[in-house]
Amino acid sequence: MSATIAYLRVSTDDQTTENQRRAIEARYNISKWFVEEGVSGTIPAAQRPAMASLLNYVREDDTVVVVAIDRLGRNTIDVLTTVEALKAKGVSVVSMREGFDLATPAGKLMLTMLAAVAELERENIKARQIAGIVRARAEGKNLGREKTIDDAAVAKWRAENSASIKATAEHFGISPASVKRACAAKTSA
Repeated sequence: MSATIAYLRVSTDDQTTENQRRAIEARYNISKWFVEEGVSGTIPAAQRPAMASLLNYVREDDTVVVVAIDRLGRNTIDVLTTVEALKAKGVSVVSMREGFDLATPAGKLMLTMLAAVAELERENIKARQIAGIVRARAEGKNLGREKTIDDAAVAKWRAENSASIKATAEHFGISPASVKRACAAKTSA
């Protein structure tokens, strides 16, 4: 037997889910409520306790109702991931404000549009990341982890003690690969 399930979320402790509850109760007979209070939409849906419980609870032919799609999350990629996870279980998602229902052709169109927006968002994030790396390099900033091994000291100690790579690694508390790189860097310098 299918169930109609509601998901309510507010971001701060001083907000209340009461208005969401009333709006949903006015149109739907809810069999189970999942409520997040004081939980930001920036936290991925699967990491929010009530949403994780909802994802475990729902069954095929159930319907999940939210007041607005932004209750699922603030990030298009996360919203799409959540909707896709529900869809894969055979669950419909209804967003009252947007009129979004996966069971209808218009809902499927909305999902396709959401997927396109999510893809665009991923590409924009990647482009901003690349631009940031290029800018940082142009400003002379070192990227990546800071080097903590003194190549010269490693190579010198190994040579003075006629030590193996393994013994040198153990002496300095570094990996054998780091010893090899340190000795190669010293001989090429």
